[in-house]
Amino acid sequence: MPKFVYDFTEGNKDMKDLLGGKGANLAEMTNIGLPVPPGFTITTDACREYLEHGSAPDSLGAEVSEHLFQLESAMGRKLGEHADPLLVSVRSGAKFSMPGMMETVLNIGLSDESVHGLAKQAGSERFAWDSYRRLIQMFGKTVLDIEGHEFEHAIDAAKHAKGTRDDLDLDAGDLQALVETFKVIVKDKTGRDFPQDPREQMDLAITAVFNSWNADRAILYRRQERIPADLGTAVNVVAMVFGNLGMDSGTGVAFTRDPGSGQQGVYGDYLQNAQGEDVVAGIRNTVPLQDLERIDRKSYTELMDIMSTLENHYKDLCDIEFTIERGKLWMLQTRVGKRTAAAAFRIATQLVDQGLIDMDEALTRVTGSQLAQLMFPRFDAGSDVTKITTGVSASPGAAVGKAVFDSATAVEWADRGEDVILVRRETNPDDLHGMIAARGILTSRGGKTSHAAVVARGMGKTCVCGADELEVNLVDRKFTGPGGVTVSEGDVVSIDGTSGAVFLGEVSVVASPVVEYFEGKLEASSDELVAAVDRIMKHADGRRRLGVWANSDTGEDSARAVRFGAEGIGLTRTEHMFLGERRQLVERLILADDQATRTAALDALEPLQRGDFVEILAAMDGLPVTIRLLDPPLHEFLPDLTELSVRVALAGDKATPQEEKLLEAVRRLHEQNPMLGLRGVRLGLVIPGLYAMQVRAIAHAAADRVKAGGDPKPEIMIPLVGAVQELETAREETEKVLAEVEAETGISVRTMIGTMIEVPRAALTAGQIAQAAEFFSFGTNDLTQMGWGFSRDDVEGSFFSRYIDLGVFGVSPFETIDAEGVGRLVRIAVAEGRAARPGLQIGVCGEHGGDPDSVHFFHSAGLDYVSCSPFRVPVARLEAGRAAVLDTAAGSDSR
Repeated sequence: MPKFVYDFTEGNKDMKDLLGGKGANLAEMTNIGLPVPPGFTITTDACREYLEHGSAPDSLGAEVSEHLFQLESAMGRKLGEHADPLLVSVRSGAKFSMPGMMETVLNIGLSDESVHGLAKQAGSERFAWDSYRRLIQMFGKTVLDIEGHEFEHAIDAAKHAKGTRDDLDLDAGDLQALVETFKVIVKDKTGRDFPQDPREQMDLAITAVFNSWNADRAILYRRQERIPADLGTAVNVVAMVFGNLGMDSGTGVAFTRDPGSGQQGVYGDYLQNAQGEDVVAGIRNTVPLQDLERIDRKSYTELMDIMSTLENHYKDLCDIEFTIERGKLWMLQTRVGKRTAAAAFRIATQLVDQGLIDMDEALTRVTGSQLAQLMFPRFDAGSDVTKITTGVSASPGAAVGKAVFDSATAVEWADRGEDVILVRRETNPDDLHGMIAARGILTSRGGKTSHAAVVARGMGKTCVCGADELEVNLVDRKFTGPGGVTVSEGDVVSIDGTSGAVFLGEVSVVASPVVEYFEGKLEASSDELVAAVDRIMKHADGRRRLGVWANSDTGEDSARAVRFGAEGIGLTRTEHMFLGERRQLVERLILADDQATRTAALDALEPLQRGDFVEILAAMDGLPVTIRLLDPPLHEFLPDLTELSVRVALAGDKATPQEEKLLEAVRRLHEQNPMLGLRGVRLGLVIPGLYAMQVRAIAHAAADRVKAGGDPKPEIMIPLVGAVQELETAREETEKVLAEVEAETGISVRTMIGTMIEVPRAALTAGQIAQAAEFFSFGTNDLTQMGWGFSRDDVEGSFFSRYIDLGVFGVSPFETIDAEGVGRLVRIAVAEGRAARPGLQIGVCGEHGGDPDSVHFFHSAGLDYVSCSPFRVPVARLEAGRAAVLDTAAGSDSR
């Protein structure tokens, strides 16, 4: 029979799949001798069985009873007994941290009878009634699905009647009356009384935690963070310890290093006479953790020792939740802490310098997504700005947008293309969709450990918290700052998540120092963060097997790509060279009705293409440049059919012969599905001289570079090949032109000829195609379109969000490679291509080449290089290094 419940003494930190992150880490802390309240964990297996069958496993109730008995024996008290009650918390805990997304219920075991026993036990009537009202409030909201504002309005009314704004000013009588009010709310909203049986409370709370795995906000968070939907959550039942017993008690959150900057020191928040939810919710403003040394030196010293123990044990930044109960310190949770991108790079190198990890491990501690965040621009410190206030720098970045005061508005405005800043007193898990939609988050309450701060850091979203000089008026949809500055909904504000500054209006931005480093404008030694990035990037370059090339159509972009570390150009799109003023020459080519006119048009285009290729080959001197011959359908260079028809119709007899001829050509070339029509290699085979002109321009450009003392390495890529016969025909013409130019110039330039693998049939017949190709480059954009039968321009905006909701896929297959379907086509083509032509060079030049997850797939599939936009080159370099390290750790061989 499977085991569904584990005591904290039975687990360890490596059992996260089964016990969830919280349960595994509580067990680990218990087993290394730290002060953890006794408890047990219900496994993720139990949750998955509940979610699949609609009921808990048959044996779960008995297992819970057995472990509850052991917990009662350890504590010397029984759950909810009247005279001396044991109280427990029921907390969620998935494998991956999902802060605030699932449910927690504290103080389970309190009832109308046991509240008096708790008051006697604690020596405080106020504490007992405060604990009971918290239970009913949390239970009502999370278990009974009562709207939270029902309870919040009752609390506000009680404080108003008392003439105060502070919860702590409510005395025992006030709180006892509030309990009665809360019980009435429960009865009115659910039709039943608040349950008085403590075991019923616990069982209902466990079920609520299971159900919270599929709550809307949890689903949205998993989608945002790409957490699999089938993991389920564990449930932790823990003996309560109380931070709300008086001013000698309290609760807090600590970090072993600053999660915003990575700096070592004392970081965190503490709140006297409070329970943990008060800190995370940001309802009351906390004091800095350093103040605990003054408030309770003994607990502070013990906490510092434990923080050092945990960081050395986990070899990483640790996020810690703790409670002090009348001078006794208890550890309630630890986990490897979420951090900003800058902190991730700093901490990784700091831990190397401390001898806790090596550089391979440091490389796995950072991601390409984090590096991309560091390349975002920042505010210009020298600009003329109006600062409203300064809050807590919760998550770095520079965000500008229109102020909005609720999540629904944030989503609505963002959907219509507006940049918004979500302004709240404090956020809660229900605000997640608005936080995702917003450019940044601004709250008047809370600190670095509040919900807004933790979630924003995890998403890489700019956030300023605890700007307590701001009076946020959610009813009138405005906030007021010092000096009477008022910002209404729709007014533009700028927030600096690095300094905590809040500005009126739009503040200009400047380039990131990390970008300046990649551009060669900043020495690595001149900036601590840049130095950390430099160390890790050099190690990544030394470890990676994959080459990293760039997609570029101009000499300027090519030069930038080299500065960013590109080792070649994987895609030059020649169609981009036909735009602007050159479009008229393409029109002449299309409208030509005899060979002489067609030849004249091609002759006019050739020197222009030649000049473009010279520029790119010069920028990439000594490095390969893959030039794709013309790919898109010719109608893209012509006017829109409808617009041109209307124009000619309105002109009537005044329409020129040229306009009528153009309309005739547009009608002739019009296709119902042009992306599957006359394009790619089909153009080269159907329109005489088109590809020959381009090949001649490439060959002459290479010869020009050799004459200038350069070392050109052009590669010619034939697009949209579906059959080897197409490639053989195009290759024959290409080789003939190359030979003619060599004879003409007396210069021989080694020029590889290959093809894009973007049609599923090409992937499935790669062994045949490799006989005529010296290289493959996967065009994964088209391969995904044709593999899925999707028209990218249509589907992403019409039904992809619904497909993600339904779990058809976790992320758009145009964003991250579909490893199972399209990826299988890639693996087939690699295997069959190399079997037919050993040493076949294979790369990818679709947008997936710069996607971090896709880079790992291409490494495992055995490609030689990825190619992406110049600004994604550093990201691809980093991820290629990480893929190699993780591959080695797993003991596999991608080649």
